[in-house]
Amino acid sequence: MELTQKQNLHVTSALLFLTVLTQAIYTALYLGANEIPRQWLWGLEGLVFIFLTAVAGSALVQTKHYALGFSAIFASAILNFVQVGVGVTQFGPFREVSQVVEAIAPAAGSVVAFSFFIYNGAKILLGLAAIVFGSAISQTDSKIIGRLTIVLGLAAIVTNSIVVMFGRIDAVPSGATGVAATLLLAVCLLKLKSDDK
Repeated sequence: MELTQKQNLHVTSALLFLTVLTQAIYTALYLGANEIPRQWLWGLEGLVFIFLTAVAGSALVQTKHYALGFSAIFASAILNFVQVGVGVTQFGPFREVSQVVEAIAPAAGSVVAFSFFIYNGAKILLGLAAIVFGSAISQTDSKIIGRLTIVLGLAAIVTNSIVVMFGRIDAVPSGATGVAATLLLAVCLLKLKSDDK
């Protein structure tokens, strides 16, 4: 089975929308109903990232003009899958052990920090993709969406780069800018005309 480039654009967009939705649900549960297990949500995200890797990789080899954008989406999906895997397999056991053996707490913290390091790297790549596809869309009749996507892509790159360089800083909205850039990236992909003709 082969997907056309137009189909790849639509499926990639749909999968990016789904990642935005799962991250919004995760954040809402974390803030408002932290007692509800979220393992299933992380598992769903992992599956989405696996399929996003395949579809973005397919689009990457088909494209004539957007290789940088599709390679950024492809690489971000791989990083996000690894990040989710660390969260699903390592957070719980390290948390449990650190509650029993206090000396393990720094190691548990390092696992969380490693996971966020990967997460922020993926958001930098999605910011780059947002700039690539926002630039393409800004040359059409969707100038406002394209320019806003570029701005949010830049914001995602800057805020997540700060966190990668200096560690987590609560005042830096790295996750929020990355999610917003991803949302508009998905919109841009829906509006983009395929270049496979």
